Amino acid sequence: MLGKKSRVRRHIAWFMSIVMFLAVAMIGRIAWIQFVNGDKLLAKARSQLGDYKEIQTPRGTIYDRTGRELAVSLMAKSLYASPDEINQDPQWIAKLLEPVLKMPVAAIKARLMAGGSFVWLRRTIDAELAEKVQKIIQENKVKGLHFLEESKRYYPNDDLAAHVLGFVGTDDVGLNGIETTLDRQIKGRLDRRRIDTDSYGMPIFESVFSFTQKNQNKSVYLTIDSTIQFIVEESLDQAMAATKAQTGTIIIMNPKTGEILAMACRPNYNPNEFYNYKPQSWKNRAVSILYEPGSTFKTVIAAAALQEGVVTPEEKFIDRGYVEVSGRKIQNWSRESYGRISFEDVIKQSINTSFVQLGLKLGAERMNRYAKLFGFGKTTDIELPGEESGILFDTEKMRDSDVATMAIGQSIAVTPLQLLTAVSAIANDGVLMRPYIIKEIVNADGKSETVTSPQPVRQVVTKETAQKLIHLLENVITQGGGKKAIVDGYHFAGKTGTAQKASSTDAGYQAGKYIASFVGFGPTDNPQLAALIILDSPQGIYYGGQIAAPVFRQVMTQVVRYLNIPPNSNSWNVPNRPKPVAKTETKKAETKIIIKPGKGQVVVPDVKGLTIREASALLTKHGLSLIPKGSGLAVRQSIPVNTIAEQGTEIIVVFEQL
Repeated sequence: MLGKKSRVRRHIAWFMSIVMFLAVAMIGRIAWIQFVNGDKLLAKARSQLGDYKEIQTPRGTIYDRTGRELAVSLMAKSLYASPDEINQDPQWIAKLLEPVLKMPVAAIKARLMAGGSFVWLRRTIDAELAEKVQKIIQENKVKGLHFLEESKRYYPNDDLAAHVLGFVGTDDVGLNGIETTLDRQIKGRLDRRRIDTDSYGMPIFESVFSFTQKNQNKSVYLTIDSTIQFIVEESLDQAMAATKAQTGTIIIMNPKTGEILAMACRPNYNPNEFYNYKPQSWKNRAVSILYEPGSTFKTVIAAAALQEGVVTPEEKFIDRGYVEVSGRKIQNWSRESYGRISFEDVIKQSINTSFVQLGLKLGAERMNRYAKLFGFGKTTDIELPGEESGILFDTEKMRDSDVATMAIGQSIAVTPLQLLTAVSAIANDGVLMRPYIIKEIVNADGKSETVTSPQPVRQVVTKETAQKLIHLLENVITQGGGKKAIVDGYHFAGKTGTAQKASSTDAGYQAGKYIASFVGFGPTDNPQLAALIILDSPQGIYYGGQIAAPVFRQVMTQVVRYLNIPPNSNSWNVPNRPKPVAKTETKKAETKIIIKPGKGQVVVPDVKGLTIREASALLTKHGLSLIPKGSGLAVRQSIPVNTIAEQGTEIIVVFEQL
């Protein structure tokens, strides 16, 4: 009996010993795994169940002066392959991807067989396509295909202000316009982020596919007003169609501050699809082309002559219709002779011979000096790439014939922005302002990093001289060659220009090619707007007063209404002026008495708060046409409510998402 108990005890002892040994071994193993080899195994597990990806943060947003988005960034997925990881037939994989990626099978196969660990298959594809590709990978257990998040630039207004904004390449690099100028400030950056993956390396759960990167970059507010920009571009397109001009440019500036309110060029392009356009279309002609300004440059010569006291508005000139200088014959644009004529009429009629005489009185040194004081011969330093400096004569080498041609705006070269900036100085009591287009740069926290303030460059002429010239230029519109620029109800000043187009191959001019232009500003009692219109190589009529001046009128008529600039009290009597609603007050209540519209006229209704469909129906009911801009609900309209307009008038209405 004792022997049997002894054996049981021995068995229990052995069993307990074995259990204790196993327990100690297990604890030791756990300790080894946890404390000795833990970090190594954890890293291995993480590598199998997850991966690190570099995520592109969005590029900073670009807004207009009112806060409307002009350029935004969306996160898009880019598909790449690791050829060394491909586990199936590349030809078969290529056939699976071909209908989704819309790429030739041969091209996909070539990339899959390229070798190495990385090759792009398709950049910045939308979420729907990415889901289709992901489904193909999972259903067919394809290894070696992966996604990266990249920032894709999007321009919600398509081609609006394209030359100002520029565009962005596939690597988030600004390639034109503001996108280039501020590339360093607003460019997104790469953030390294861990994501969970399945056995095929595809992201799961809170992965790159569901990850939305917050904008951590700076945003930009431009001086551009998108509504004014829209008005300008619509008018330019209409002018291009009517004149069949090769190219065109319009700039609007606030002459008192130098802010660019609109800048448009043709030919145009859509920065969302810039690769579908010729590089020539990308050029911002407002700053990067040089042209002979013609008679618009006479404003500078007149300012210099008045300032230097070599002429007065009443001074008389003798015009024979032509003048010869150093063997060169210069005629009036009209080929007519005006006889004895005052300087006031010289400007109104843009008489070449008299300006030649004026230039010779000033002399080469003073002419060139004032040209430089007005900003010609050097860049304006606006925040846009590709700006040209222009071409002036070397004073020491100028002959009398050079003085004569420069006095009428020939044989020199300027940019459109230079000319408008110079004329704006006259509107601004003789003070030249630096033009600028970046209003503010805002950090991600909403605090302003940079705010651009108006920057006076210098006093070019005195206020008295500027006021004299403003009066003379006002007469150009009321009585001279710029009558078609009259803005009903407002006093504007301006100057027409018609210049032969210089040859690009020799020192002469292109036969039958002209540049028609008009530059003006106003209202003259308090100038808030200055604009330049240029139509290059129009067909048929090519005089600036005939084809550029009407564009000025069309643009300014809409802009002054949009900005609610009150009409002049002593406005010019021009037919078809919109009549404001009269108001009378009584002791009991305020009542509105609406002037009854005449035959063929209607009262403009209020469309604020309506959808595009509702606004269109209401305007159509009143015999008017809608030109919508944007989407959402109506917030602004180009012609004020309760004014009288002709039936068929087009009303520009701005819609925004509220």
